[in-house]
Amino acid sequence: MSNPEFFARPSHAPPAPERLSDFARAVLEGLCAPAKRLPCKFFYDARGSVLFDEICALPEYYPTRTEIALFRDHAPEMARTMGREIALIEFGAGALTKVELLLDALERPRAYVPIDISGDYLRAMAAKLEKARPGLNVLPLVADFTKPLALPQCLSEARRVGFFPGSTIGNMDGAEALAFLRKAAAVLKGGGMLIGVDLVKDPRVLHAAYNDAAGVTAAFNKNLLVRANRELDAGFDLDAFAHYAFYNPHEQRIEMHLMSLKDQHVRVLGRGFYFVQGETVHTENSYKYTVEGFRRLARQAGFAPRQVWSDAQGLFSLHWLEC
Repeated sequence: MSNPEFFARPSHAPPAPERLSDFARAVLEGLCAPAKRLPCKFFYDARGSVLFDEICALPEYYPTRTEIALFRDHAPEMARTMGREIALIEFGAGALTKVELLLDALERPRAYVPIDISGDYLRAMAAKLEKARPGLNVLPLVADFTKPLALPQCLSEARRVGFFPGSTIGNMDGAEALAFLRKAAAVLKGGGMLIGVDLVKDPRVLHAAYNDAAGVTAAFNKNLLVRANRELDAGFDLDAFAHYAFYNPHEQRIEMHLMSLKDQHVRVLGRGFYFVQGETVHTENSYKYTVEGFRRLARQAGFAPRQVWSDAQGLFSLHWLEC
């Protein structure tokens, strides 16, 4: 709901569209939408990446520890499936724990290419890995992996294997997930992908995972507003917004929002936006799949689904897809 008088009196002229950063453009477009939204990929500035690592260590957050246990139990089998002397390409590089478990099991990997939009975080992670593994060719790529990628030329002769852990695929809706998988299949042609997929389960488990008692997920969600204040001369009052996350069973997804706790005006890059009490900014979806439901999606994208590894409780799964 907008306030015309407020919109009519900007404090200064907003920048020309061609001069806006991707983040600025996304924020302005998202706040102008009938249902306000902000893309979750912008969570991961330096502070957001640190907060997400803290989330992964929380007792309520089952995906990380469950997926790591699967790697510890099955990494040698996964490595044999992938083959020797591969170029491992990680879409959306995160903490090193998972990839190191896989690298330990791989036979003479030619290169590791972590891809992420957070350059500072990516370079720090790559430097740490290079120090720990001086013989590994680490080639960090600062890029949005959902867009067309220009991979290093030296990978042209190597068998390419994608690595997409953490169920990041769940942040995409059906059309977005299909489009990403199709692009990945084209990039990895002749190789394959190992991908983490969170599974449909008891909503109480999901609610606890996204509403932790320590409030780390709330801080992670609100960090989008912190970033807007820092980078876009925005005026978000952090105390006037609340973290709000719930499971939508019809869509099989967790929805994460920032809820306005009062009627308020906020300026971003000189433009005014009005929030009514209870109005939300939709910041993230996290879709959950059945094993067969994800395999159907992979087939649509041009992959041939092969092995699946899952825990005894059916919380999480890792899929090997060939292309």
